[in-house]
Formats: sequence, structure tokens, C-alpha cells
Amino acid sequence: MPPRFTKIVESLPASVPFVGPETLERNRGAPFQARLGANESVFGPSPKVQQALSAADREIWKYGDSVSYPLRQALALHHGVGMDHIVMGEGIDGILGYIARLMVEPGDRVVTSAGAYPTFNYHVNGYGGVLEMQPYRDDKEDLPALIARANACQAKLVYLANPDNPMGGYWTGSEIALALEDLNPGTLMVLDEAYGETAPKDAELPLPVEDERVLRLRTFSKAYGMAGARIGYAIGAVPLIAAFEKIRHHFGLNRSAQIGALAALQDQDHLAMVLDQISRSRADITRIAQTNGLKALPSATNFVAVDLGKDGNLSRAMVAELAARDIFVRMPFVAPQDRHQGRYGIVRKSISRRLAGRAHCCG
Repeated sequence: MPPRFTKIVESLPASVPFVGPETLERNRGAPFQARLGANESVFGPSPKVQQALSAADREIWKYGDSVSYPLRQALALHHGVGMDHIVMGEGIDGILGYIARLMVEPGDRVVTSAGAYPTFNYHVNGYGGVLEMQPYRDDKEDLPALIARANACQAKLVYLANPDNPMGGYWTGSEIALALEDLNPGTLMVLDEAYGETAPKDAELPLPVEDERVLRLRTFSKAYGMAGARIGYAIGAVPLIAAFEKIRHHFGLNRSAQIGALAALQDQDHLAMVLDQISRSRADITRIAQTNGLKALPSATNFVAVDLGKDGNLSRAMVAELAARDIFVRMPFVAPQDRHQGRYGIVRKSISRRLAGRAHCCG
């Protein structure tokens, strides 16, 4: 007898949202010399985090704190909210899975942008949700159109990444707050702020945390340089956060990772240094693109999208050529955004080597 999978699982293709760089390295039989396509921070975590992780690993025989009390307490103080407004998860990816489990039943409509972060789609599909895809407009997620589409199809969720992955732009917090005024009651905006630390101040949402129309997601993977630790969190109204306790994996967070994340949060000087270097490097990549007749999109993230000026075929060729030169980049998946080169637009070997020396800006 074959395994008796659920009907939803039987209907799904065998797929993953992203093919990891390690898999690509195994397939090509060689490591990448510049690992730019995962938006990681090659600065790594602060020295204080490394010390905390080293000390914590000596007690890795213990399970992690099931409620992440010290870390949630520090995050609450950092954001000026109560602890009961915060839930932890295995990176934003893990929290997206919990959101789908909480909110999505077979046939439920969910709105997102065509070409936006695919892991959200992966989780929605896994619970039988129906994805409504709204095209980008001018290389930016079309916020008014997302709201209108959510209203039209009576969506349970509408997903917005701010700043956006993979294009790097952002909406101001005031613009998002105004758009929420038009959102149907009962529809939840999932506001993915994975790059919140790298964004300008005006990207912050000026709404009280008790607002039940929105759930904000944050991570230690990007600016804090802890992608491998898988530490993310959500901030929202108490009733919504409390519901996670019904379905989340209570011992899913690595003990050492929790301790390391707490050390990262307490080292804001290191974060400030990283943010300064990201800003400088975005300017460098923009200048390199302009020197070679290309257009770099304004970025509020730790990566830069560069328009190659043609179409996805050229971008795919460039991704392959750069891989042959041991440089790992990605490109947007959906036209017309796929004309952008791997989010790091590079046109010849000399420039590739210069960019490889500035790999920190792309992660």
C-alpha cells in the first residue's frame, strides 16, 4: 500500500521555493567564490553574538526556552510593545507556515504579487489556499491594486513585503496605513519586514500594535547576520498572537540561536556599522551599473536590482555566465521583472571581481 497522503498533498508538485546555493554547488562540483544570491550578510553576526553562541553551545544538550522569554522580553522593550504582542518562529519562513496553518483552509483566497517572495505561496498551497496574483507596477508591488483585489475576492490574507524582495523598493508606512483604510474587515495584511532594519525611517508603519488588520514580520537573518540561526518573529494584536500558541512548534527554536539573537539585539553598535556599509555599497553598485550603461533600482534592502535592459533570456544567460565564474546570483522569477540581473547586475569579469569584493552589500 502506498502512503495515504492528504488530497492537498497529492495534488501538489514536488517543489521547493528556492534551490539553495549548497545544492547548486554540489550540482556544479565546485564552490562559489562570491555568494551573493541569498541576501545573506557576509559580515556575519557581531563578535558579541559569536561569543554568546560559543558559550551557549556548551549547554546544547538542553532544549530551548519554549516561550523564548528573555528574547521576547528584549524585543518587547526594543519595539516598545508588550511581550504578549510578540511570537517567535523559525525565521519568517516558519512564521509564514504558521500563518497559513492558522488562516488558510482549502479554497480560501489569498492575494499576493506575481513574482513576490515564493515561500509564502508555498505555504498557502500546502493548505489548499487559492493564490490571487497581482502584477507588479513600475517594478514595485502595486499596493492599491493588492487591496482592491483582496476586497474583490474576499481574501483572508493579503501579503506585502516592505521593503520588497526581489526588487528592493518600498512603500512608506503612511502609505500602507492609508491603504489599510480601504481593506475589507476580516482580511489580514501580512506585512513582511525582513529588511526593515535596512529601510529608511519612513518605511515604519505608524499604527498601534493593537491594530488587528496587520501582522508585522521581522527576522535576524538579514541585517543582524544570523540567517543560519533561523530566528524570526511576528508583532501583532494580542488575540492574533495568542492564536499561534495553538499550532506553533513550541520547541522549534534552537537554544543557542535564541541566546545569540538576544546578544545581537543588544549590540546595536554593530548593527549601525553594518547598515552604514550596506548604504555605502548600494551606492557603489549603483555607480558601477551607471558606468556600464545600466540602471540600478533604488534599494531599501541589502541588495540591488539592476535592469539589464532586455528580457529574462539575457538575465538567465548572465546568471549562468556568472556561475561559470564562481559568482552566485539570482534573478526575479516573473516577467517583466526577470529582465533584472540576479538582483546584482554585473556585466563583465572586472566588474564581477569588484562586486565580489563588496559582497556584503548583497546580504
